[in-house]
Formats: sequence, structure tokens, C-alpha cells
Amino acid sequence: MKCRLVEQGLSACGNRIVSINGTIASPCEIGIKYENGKWYRLIYDYVLSRPEDYLSIYQSACNHRCLFCHSHYFSQHGIGTWMSAEDIVEVARVYLEMVTVKEPRERATMWHASDLCKHCGYCIEYGIRGHLCPKVLKPSQVVLSPQGYGPARNIISFTGGDLYCRTEFYTKTFKMIKREFGDELWIHIETNGYGLTQKNLIELISAGLDSVWLDMKAYNGKVYRELCGTSNDVILSLPARMKDLGIIFEVVLLYIPHWVELDQLKQFAELLVEVDPYVPTTLLAYFPEYKLSEPPPTLNDMVKAYRVLKSEGLKKVKIGNIGVFCKSLEEINKLIENIGLEAIS
Repeated sequence: MKCRLVEQGLSACGNRIVSINGTIASPCEIGIKYENGKWYRLIYDYVLSRPEDYLSIYQSACNHRCLFCHSHYFSQHGIGTWMSAEDIVEVARVYLEMVTVKEPRERATMWHASDLCKHCGYCIEYGIRGHLCPKVLKPSQVVLSPQGYGPARNIISFTGGDLYCRTEFYTKTFKMIKREFGDELWIHIETNGYGLTQKNLIELISAGLDSVWLDMKAYNGKVYRELCGTSNDVILSLPARMKDLGIIFEVVLLYIPHWVELDQLKQFAELLVEVDPYVPTTLLAYFPEYKLSEPPPTLNDMVKAYRVLKSEGLKKVKIGNIGVFCKSLEEINKLIENIGLEAIS
């Protein structure tokens, strides 16, 4: 299978994935195939995910090898079930029957989920609202999934291993979802952005893609390559290109001590403000996983980082992975005092 990025004059990701049989090959050779007239994607699982509150399709095999990947057991290994566009549509059909919140297209993001629910489950378990509750939903709109309590929003998100550089499976799947469900179900992807060349992005949008979660990881090119194994040249240009194309998008940034700290977060903020100061932006606290054992950021680190992003002009910033750096109710309350409840994802 010839690399589509190379065909477009770019570099291949260079990653190698281990198949279920122990063979080693490129991620697109392991995680995607064309057979009997259909495109198939290797899917590890699908579930109503928290705190995103949408149907997440977890894909095996990825064009990145991130040192801190929390999905390495399926992103770096070819495990799962082969699913066609028709299979995904049937999963989506069942999920639509579970939906309790119908979002408008402009809210088809992870960023907006915390406006509705903080996932404590108090309204179900105890019949009262938790002290962080946004007080938006009725208890009947809160349902239990394998990842906890929350609403089920009308969004299907493709996440996990990233192979959007191979558009064939996705364009077929997106077109079929839109043909079957129209605007009843928004299509969202979580991506590192490496495969979203202008050509690929236009193909995906034309097929029905509604929104994009762009995980930008590191601004410094050398640091990015050390963390992820690839260049971030295409990725840094994505916010401007997505804005020009009119796609809904959100950005996820990471605070990784000794790797991605205030200087790079400031550079990200400058880049994003130039594109759109109102782009929904989530700053996540990194935690040790896979091959990276650096300690996570502290509460003070995260507050300082939040203030840097805001001081550069970003208007819509939230902080996530609160449990990584807040170990008590007292620390959560301190965080709220510093940044406000609305800024907690």
C-alpha cells in the first residue's frame, strides 16, 4: 500500500506497528484494508465515552508513536475487529436511540461537554446535584456508560489510532452516515493532524465531517519529533486552514513538565489567537504513561499555564484531567477560585 502522504510530496510517518500475528509493518498496512470491494478499518472498541459524552470509535494502528500514548496497547498494535462503513452505520443507529442531548453543529466538540455535566452521578445515585453541577440537564438525560455517568450527545467521534492520511474508508463512512442520519448525528474526529493535508481535509469535509479535535502536543519541532516521531509542520498550519474551510474545530494542548511548558504554550496561544481568539481550547495535564515517566504538572503549574493562554488573548480556555493535579476537594476549590468553575473541563 503506497503512502498517500508521499504521493502528495510529504514524508511518510515512519512508524511501524505490530500485527496480531507478530509481523511488523506500517500502520496503514496493519490498520486499514480494501477487500471484496469494501474498505475496512481495524476497530479496537466503541463506547459512549466520558468526559466527552459522545460515541467514540477507538481505532487501532496510528501514524504517531507518542512516548506518552495512553492507547498504546491498540494504537501501536493491530488488534480489534475489521469494520466496514456499513458496520459503523449500524453501530451509530443503535447509539442514536440512546441519545439524550441533541447539540447544534457548533457544539459538536469535546470542549462543550463540560457545559452540561461534570460526571459525578450524584443526581442518579443520591437524587441531588453535585457541588460542581452546571445545573443544565434533567436527571433523565444522565445515563450510565462503561466510563461513568453523563449525557449521550448526538456526536460520533473517531479516535485512538490516527490514519486520516488514508481517506478512502472515512469518506465512504462519512457519506453513508450523512445519507442515513443527516444532521441527526454530527461526525467528529480526534486527530494529531499529521495526515490532514489540504487535499485530505477537503475530501473529509466534502464527505460530511463536521468537527475536528486537533491534539497539537508540542510547538517546538525538535521536541515534537522526540515525543511523537514525526514533523509538526503540517500540524501547525492546520488551525488557519480549518478556519478558512469553515470546519468546526477545537484544540487540545498538553502541559508536560520539562517537555512542553509555558514557553511553548505561549507560542501556541499566539498562533491560535492570530487564527481565531475564540477557538475552543483545552489544556490537559499530562500524566506518566507508556514510555514517558516525567511527573505530572502541579496545580500551580496548571494555573500559571491557564493564565498564559488567557493573557495572550484566547477567550475560550478550559483545563482538563483535573484529577491528575488536584488530589483533594480543597485543591479543587483552590483551582475554582483561581480560574472559575466554567474553565474546568
